Amino acid sequence: MTRLMSVSLTEDAVRARTKTVTRRMGWLNLTPGTRLTLCRKVMGRKRGEPLVKIVDVEVTAVRRERLDAITRDEVTAEGFPTTTPAEFVAFFCGSHKGCAPTSEITRIEWKYLDE
Repeated sequence: MTRLMSVSLTEDAVRARTKTVTRRMGWLNLTPGTRLTLCRKVMGRKRGEPLVKIVDVEVTAVRRERLDAITRDEVTAEGFPTTTPAEFVAFFCGSHKGCAPTSEITRIEWKYLDE
């Protein structure tokens, strides 16, 4: 069974296969070769709300890095092609409790299994 990962904020980029990277506060034990099922929402679904599976991917790279080390190309790979690195950092910190620009986060890269 694959692990489930929510991509609710970037579902369109996942469906378009333009998102190939994500950053997470946790996921410390993830390793290359792990298969993930990307879903609209995993946690916090209301009773009876279906699990919407979008696509399966295989993790190709995992590393820890400071959030504020993100580049313009990486922001695009995250699914935010019109966002600057500074805007992405502010967005990420605003949506992740306890996160600061200097926080160490997990960068996860994948390939789509249906290509």
